[in-house]
Amino acid sequence: DTPQLLSCCLNAACMALLDAGLPLAALFCGVTCALQPDGTILLDPTARQEQKARAVLTFAIASSERKVLMANTKGSCSVEEMQQCLAAAQRAADTVFQFYRDSVRRRYSKS
Repeated sequence: DTPQLLSCCLNAACMALLDAGLPLAALFCGVTCALQPDGTILLDPTARQEQKARAVLTFAIASSERKVLMANTKGSCSVEEMQQCLAAAQRAADTVFQFYRDSVRRRYSKS
């Protein structure tokens, strides 16, 4: 029931589709953010950090133009705070997409 599990499942599903060789118009990934009481944003929070957070937001982000495919929010935050969390998640998605590319490259390299 943790938001981290949702982002983990999204990432695993995308990797499984890639591994199966299914053609995808774009990749997608899940990123979870925890908005702390002082307003700081934590990416990939621990369970303890999630419990202390004012809000926990999970986004599914497409690799094409970093569009939001899905958002799931637990707790409350302002529109501005949600936009800040989304921007942080979109930046973090670049790292996840690079991991996907590196994983596929290693799996299918001829070495």
